[in-house]
Amino acid sequence: MRIVVDCRYVRVDHHDGISRYTARIVAALARALPPDDELVMLISDERQLAQLPDLPWSLASSPTSAREPLVALQVNRLHPDVVFTPMQTMGTMGRRYRLVKTLHDLIYYRNRTPPRDLNPVIRLLWRLYHLAWWPQRALLNRADAVATVSATTKSLMQQHRLTDRPIEIVANAADPAPADAPRARTPPVERELVYMGSFMPYKNVETLARALHELPGYRLHLLSRIVDADRARLEALAPAGALSVHNGTSDAEYTALLERATALVTMSLDEGFGLPLVEAMVLGTPVVVSDIPIFREIGGDAAVYADPRDPVAVAAAIRTLEDPTRWRALSVASREQAALFDWDRSAAALLGLLQRLTREPLR
Repeated sequence: MRIVVDCRYVRVDHHDGISRYTARIVAALARALPPDDELVMLISDERQLAQLPDLPWSLASSPTSAREPLVALQVNRLHPDVVFTPMQTMGTMGRRYRLVKTLHDLIYYRNRTPPRDLNPVIRLLWRLYHLAWWPQRALLNRADAVATVSATTKSLMQQHRLTDRPIEIVANAADPAPADAPRARTPPVERELVYMGSFMPYKNVETLARALHELPGYRLHLLSRIVDADRARLEALAPAGALSVHNGTSDAEYTALLERATALVTMSLDEGFGLPLVEAMVLGTPVVVSDIPIFREIGGDAAVYADPRDPVAVAAAIRTLEDPTRWRALSVASREQAALFDWDRSAAALLGLLQRLTREPLR
């Protein structure tokens, strides 16, 4: 079997969610392949190779170029049996291979503000695309199968009848804890809280800022890059000095903060997965999160849940971790829950799907 993995969404400087998912799943898939199988990474910029494993690769046009509808004509030259792409937008006209597309979430149907780093034309098309379900159906049904990252998103896809193709869960995951990370954690002395994520409206960071009025002595670290307007708005909502705005952080700094934090916190109103939960739990750091279905799936019994619209309830949930016995118990439970989300397990699910497709007729 010859597999091509679409790695054209990998960032050239630092990973975002899709970029990291792609890099980790292609590495794990390569480890899982039988000896006679081949894997080729499809890239659009050689600088992407710095973020990818050392595997065979081939260049193609950018996924945001005008050539995307006909990209299959470029991929055909690689003679793949099957192609996996981490997005649903890969062009399919003229393809001569089996294809698995990925849909990560349905967030933008309920929250139509597109990512800020897209150019104005793409942002407009993004909004128009999410005004109706039929464009999504048309894209997904041009594949032979569809992958998604959670049971929650799979259920929503089925509810809205987004595809008549088979749907396989190829879950997101976090990198394992560093080899020197302590296996047994003790409750931290300082009361530090960590938020990792964007500041888009559905992320609901405002509730976290307001909750700090009920949490004297706590400090909330906002790690992601932030525009001045969002920073000023959140600082106006929180007590003076209660926010530590990092405006971007390295992986090492992120890990160090989690290792000394009381909890990772997020009160998002909607998510497709919730990777920061797993990133915290793998280190034994408890998580306090909004009570929404996807977080129930990811956090299980290890997470502390709160009403994301109620800052007082959020503060009360965080204060339950001041009990050292409860903190230690949730730290242990967090590691156990995080072990359910593993790149090798996800790659095995994907490989099984790819193998099944190669035994079926080409659509």
